[in-house]
Amino acid sequence: MAQQVLKVPPTKNTLLSLKKQAKFLEEGHDLLERKRELLTRLVYERIGEYRRLREDAERGLAEAYRCLGITHLRMGSRGLNQAALGAAPGLQIDILPRRSLGVEYPSVSAERLPIKPTGLLGTDASFDNTREHLAEAAVLLARLGEVEIALYRLMEEQRKAQKRVNALKYNIIPLYQRSIHFIQSALEEEERNTLFQVKVLRERAIV
Repeated sequence: MAQQVLKVPPTKNTLLSLKKQAKFLEEGHDLLERKRELLTRLVYERIGEYRRLREDAERGLAEAYRCLGITHLRMGSRGLNQAALGAAPGLQIDILPRRSLGVEYPSVSAERLPIKPTGLLGTDASFDNTREHLAEAAVLLARLGEVEIALYRLMEEQRKAQKRVNALKYNIIPLYQRSIHFIQSALEEEERNTLFQVKVLRERAIV
């Protein structure tokens, strides 16, 4: 089966144009390859950070739910609900867009706020302790959410970059190289035919 080439006229202008385009594609391939390598490095860094934060968040949540269970036993569902209604927020979260290597993801900033007493009668001492642990767990979850979204989007971009690199390396650049070789061969053949015809005409002229 004959290898595919571009359907273009085999002229010198076309040859020069294809060579310029092929050089541009090769430079684009090199840039994409560097981007893919940087994305791969970022992905591995984020994976390590994600695993650490996930472990910290799991431990923080486990401790927060343990404290919540104790508070629930001491105050009961009704007392806990009433106390929660009067409690001020324990943290402040700000979300801003962030960009890395052309990949946009949310940057989450979670800040602990001082725990204010509820001042309600019947509130157990464990209630404030539970609020502290829940706020700490929420900070870890906010950070984990940022890293998880960033990791997912970086991996998607890395896969796209890999596909583009492969397409250029194995399909597009070889197609241009084959087309250049085909046109060069056609031009050389045409030049040989021209020289042969000139030679024949000269010999006839001499005779």
